[in-house]
Amino acid sequence: MDINKYCPEKVVSANDAITKIKSGSRVFIGTGCGEPQHLVHTMVKDQNLQDIMVYQMLSSTLGKYVDDRSFLKRFSMKLFFISATMRKAAFDGKIDYIPTYLSQIPKLFSSQRIGLDVALIQISPPDKFGYCSLGVSVDITKSGMENAEIVMAQVNSQMPRTWGDSFVHVDEIDFFVLHDEPLVEALPGVKDLEISRRIGHYISLLIEDGSTLQIGFGHLPYAILQYLDGKKDLGIHTQLITDAFLPLFEKNVITNKKKSLLPGRTVASLCMGSEKIYNYVNDNPMFYFRSSEFVNDPTIIARNDNLISISSALEVDLTGQVCTDSMGYMFYSGIGDQVDFIRGSAMSKGGFSIIALPSTAQNKSISRIVSHLSEGAGVATTRGDVNFVITEYGIAELQGKGIYQRVMELAQIAHPKFREDLVEVAKKKHYIFSDQLPPSRDDLIFLEDYKSSLKLKNGKIIEFRPLLPSDEFAYRNFFYSLQESTIFFRFFYKMKLFSHEVVQKQWAVVDYRKNMSIIGLVQKGGHKEIMAIGSYADDEENRAEVAFVIREDFQNMGLATYLLEILEKIAKENAYTGFSATVLRENAAMIHVFRKRYPNAETTMRSGSDIQILMDFDPR
Repeated sequence: MDINKYCPEKVVSANDAITKIKSGSRVFIGTGCGEPQHLVHTMVKDQNLQDIMVYQMLSSTLGKYVDDRSFLKRFSMKLFFISATMRKAAFDGKIDYIPTYLSQIPKLFSSQRIGLDVALIQISPPDKFGYCSLGVSVDITKSGMENAEIVMAQVNSQMPRTWGDSFVHVDEIDFFVLHDEPLVEALPGVKDLEISRRIGHYISLLIEDGSTLQIGFGHLPYAILQYLDGKKDLGIHTQLITDAFLPLFEKNVITNKKKSLLPGRTVASLCMGSEKIYNYVNDNPMFYFRSSEFVNDPTIIARNDNLISISSALEVDLTGQVCTDSMGYMFYSGIGDQVDFIRGSAMSKGGFSIIALPSTAQNKSISRIVSHLSEGAGVATTRGDVNFVITEYGIAELQGKGIYQRVMELAQIAHPKFREDLVEVAKKKHYIFSDQLPPSRDDLIFLEDYKSSLKLKNGKIIEFRPLLPSDEFAYRNFFYSLQESTIFFRFFYKMKLFSHEVVQKQWAVVDYRKNMSIIGLVQKGGHKEIMAIGSYADDEENRAEVAFVIREDFQNMGLATYLLEILEKIAKENAYTGFSATVLRENAAMIHVFRKRYPNAETTMRSGSDIQILMDFDPR
């Protein structure tokens, strides 16, 4: 359709359009890379406009004017999210931040809680039926346009036509300004490749093939996507599409085949990046753009099975409270989509959420895992909503756990130099036991090499990894699940209690080199429980003493043999040349395991009912 012929009276210059705005008007501007730059510049240059109130989510163009005193006298800015270009202005008190969930912003417009006089939007040229596309900015732009008294649209042939609920008929628009220009580009840089790599590695461990993902705003979520390129059939239901998704689309990692809601479609409401991603979404039926009212609605999100929400934070306290929008009293970003997706993922069948953040800030001088949130910091995500927290030092799982366990999980993934201080503060706050040992100060990334899995004949998958201080309660539950005879074979007496003090004595000697414990975990409902433990401890003459406990329902399945192989590999790496073991004479199954792997083992009868077995490693 040629709008010059269909509605010539609506086609005006930018200057003429802006004259329709009256002083005192409330003006909505389209979001982020979809904002109509030409209209915005023209509006700012019109000196006749006074006392204009601007509403926008992600602002770019206006960032060029916020240091201009004359601009600030004429325009007041109310932003739902503080973009990087507006951060300094926010710190200086030049803008007003409106904290709200993205899913609720459209209702603020439709209910007239926030009234709008004018909407400035950017659209693609109309098709033959008169439908234009909002392109890369459907999000809250759709609602802003629908609830404004006057709609002014910059028609830009470089705006992609996107599929979904992005279409606007020319009859819905009051004024057209024909002006082509490149869209705003937004390519966040990666601040620390090694930290991103390690966090990406830990996140990839939690994501299974066929999962549906949401990726939040920010540098870190953008960077970690590249570490998911080994996955299969991922789906996407997210607020924002960026260039970081492109390799996963091109490698067919993202297929959306397994999605339970809108299979085959990437659901989003916003696209920000380079011309390359804009060209990719242009007229691509794989993409389904909807408003934030739909995309961010937790009940809609929950209709995606196995929905995994991945977002970032500024700091997380030891109880699990998350701050995303402020650095102390200074507003930094916004609540955005985090809470919507965290709650949606919690309601999703098989879904969960991940908060990912570097362990430190300001050149490693400040911990981002903190004993308490900074004074003035806002709680965007409550401690009751948090599931996984990931730093470059590991994974903390908080869901369903008490404050004691949360402290130990989070201290364990803090930067090593802050761990002891965090534990000491937690003791003073009575979050944990006064005799609690702090996590090791070592960087335990090397423990990743000690993780493995084994598929049993019955089809069950057992995951193996080193035992950590945060496993105390799981370790305790494992002990009390064992039969008396199993406990007797392991400890040589009828041990009745496995108290905190007993566990602390075990942690006191754990250093993951001279002493190592590998646990076997089996999935049970929505969590994993320990069903096997194999350990070695420094003995004498380059030997380590080895021992095992296997829960009765998993005995005689080859688990002790498998654990023995793992422990031997680790012991060799730490310069041990053999194992020793003390075994009760009647424990024929354990003796068989040792003799099968070490046929030349030396057996010595000891006083009482036990024997000692000395086993040398094959030097190869």
